[in-house]
Amino acid sequence: MAGISIPGVTDKYNSNATVEKLMQVERIPLTREESQLEQYKSQKDAWREITSQLTSLRDSTKDLYSYDNPFNNKITTSSDEAAITATANRSAEIQSFKIDVIQPATSDRFLSAELPSDEKVPAGMYTYRVGEKSVNINWKGGTLKDFSNALNKRSNGLVKSMIIGASAGKKTLLIESLATGKENRLIFEGAAKEYAISSGMVTPVKSQTESFGTKKSDLQSLTKKIPVTNKRMPELSVTKIKTDGENITVEPRGGFQLNIPSSVTKNANSHVSFTIRPTQVEDITEKINSTSPLPEIPEPGFAEFEGIRVNNSLSDTLLNIPVEKPEPVNSIVNQNLLYAIMNDGTEMIISTPNILSNSETTIDLDLSNYAGIKGIAVKNENTGYKFDISSFTAYDASQAAGYTPNNAITVAGDAIIKYEGITITRPSNQIDDVIPEITLNLHEKTEKTATIKVQADKDASKNALIEFVGKYNQAVAKLNVLSQNKEEIVNELDYLSSDEKDKLREQLGMFQTDFSLSSIKSNMASILNTTYRFSDEAEITMLAQIGISTNASGAGSTYSSSRLRGYLEIDEKKLDDALENHLDDVKAIFGYDSDGDLIVDTGIAYKMDKQIGAYTQTGGILALKTSTLDSKIKSSETKIARLEDQMKDKEAELRQKYSSMEGSLNSLESQQTAITNFTNQQNRQK
Repeated sequence: MAGISIPGVTDKYNSNATVEKLMQVERIPLTREESQLEQYKSQKDAWREITSQLTSLRDSTKDLYSYDNPFNNKITTSSDEAAITATANRSAEIQSFKIDVIQPATSDRFLSAELPSDEKVPAGMYTYRVGEKSVNINWKGGTLKDFSNALNKRSNGLVKSMIIGASAGKKTLLIESLATGKENRLIFEGAAKEYAISSGMVTPVKSQTESFGTKKSDLQSLTKKIPVTNKRMPELSVTKIKTDGENITVEPRGGFQLNIPSSVTKNANSHVSFTIRPTQVEDITEKINSTSPLPEIPEPGFAEFEGIRVNNSLSDTLLNIPVEKPEPVNSIVNQNLLYAIMNDGTEMIISTPNILSNSETTIDLDLSNYAGIKGIAVKNENTGYKFDISSFTAYDASQAAGYTPNNAITVAGDAIIKYEGITITRPSNQIDDVIPEITLNLHEKTEKTATIKVQADKDASKNALIEFVGKYNQAVAKLNVLSQNKEEIVNELDYLSSDEKDKLREQLGMFQTDFSLSSIKSNMASILNTTYRFSDEAEITMLAQIGISTNASGAGSTYSSSRLRGYLEIDEKKLDDALENHLDDVKAIFGYDSDGDLIVDTGIAYKMDKQIGAYTQTGGILALKTSTLDSKIKSSETKIARLEDQMKDKEAELRQKYSSMEGSLNSLESQQTAITNFTNQQNRQK
């Protein structure tokens, strides 16, 4: 009996293989289109890669001539890095200067007495004030640790608390201000003050003041007078001083000095406070210049007796009176009024900026900023201003808040430095307003004068140039691979991994007929080899002069096929020398202003940027090529989808036909079998 055959399952007549062979022929257009699609995608990937590398190269070239170019970078060095360092902006001048750090700025850091380990901080409103800011904690009561954590959590960067282990079973509480400067003293208010006193952190005191300089006898003649260049200008004199016991009036060209009580100078926390009020008056030079320098000879007189009058003869002087008019006396306007008199007899200017423009200026001298001070001198050089000065009041700054710290680690104080012989105070250890474009960072007191040097950051320039050369060579390598079908191009790229080389081999010669690649390579090489004479005095005008060229190693007599492909080399010694001695020239050849409008308009980096931009920018040459491929890829994908639908329909049609054929053959076979069986049965019956 013939076996049972199910079309498409048992494949008795090998229909599946037949259909598959027929479909292979039918799929030829689809396979061809799929291959074309993969080629389009590979080309698009290649264009994207070269676009990415050229964009990276363009970014590198921009860095060489833009405002942020590395040739303007500055670095600083300090002869005493532990005490003072500096940071310089790009606009800082190359210079060297000397700085003495008298003291860095400090903040209040107070310790409590030793407290039991189970110390409880009572409930209350705790207020800590630093300068004009404050932090408030409505404390419900609790352990010392919890209180410290709560203060740190809510301090908002104003104060800091820390618990320090003391002796066995004892702890101390440290509270410190996070702002430096004498104006940022740590003030305890409310429950904070009460607990600071009860914990032994501070002790209540009554602030005391001492006045001086109220008596005429306190005001002495100047020891050091300011010399005059015109003999008709009056010297500074104590005779031009008046006092009423409360205020001192200093007329134009007046001056005096007074000693500070020793009880004040001995206290490191002493301050001297007073106010100054300027008044503009008639300039004394007007009267001086209007007065004749010649002596006035009195009338000779006469004698009269009984109606007879006899006139005396005119006086006959032997004075050698000059005929020429004397040099006029010029007005003087000077903001410097105060001087600190030191124990060694020297004087130091006490800065009083804008004292003439303010209706009243309050002076508060922290005597700790003037080590060795013994007195104050007032010198009014002005010819058109007088000053009213209040009496001088001395006070202890540490007691101004009504208490004094018992265990102060540091107390709030300004930074004090000496620059160019001038003593300068600032509240912070970062000082950026003394030397233009330079920030001084104070750390410790200097033992001896520190020297700060500001130099060009040549390493940054060198690294930027090395990066530029590297990116240029990578871009050239990619251009070579895509435009030439030579395997040695890939083999000579020793910095690539084997997988990277295999990928490049697949791209070899992909765009041999596309002249845009050879064009950009040629244009870039031309830019690098052009002379850029930015001034008549320029010593460096070409890239090769700083040690960067296609034959920087100097092996010109040795043939190298890789050297002919346009890769750049670096002569590091030559580059270092150029950066050391001709940094401005190196900067200029990469970008400079040729027409005086203060805008860079030529140079290696500028031209390279513009050249590459034409290819990589939106709507540029490479973007157009990618866009064209996108259209082809979309069209190919549409065609493939249509062909795939056709293949499905064709395969279904063939399988239907072969299924019907198998059904017919099976039916014929069954009929044949039935006839055969019938015939055999008839034969047996005979």
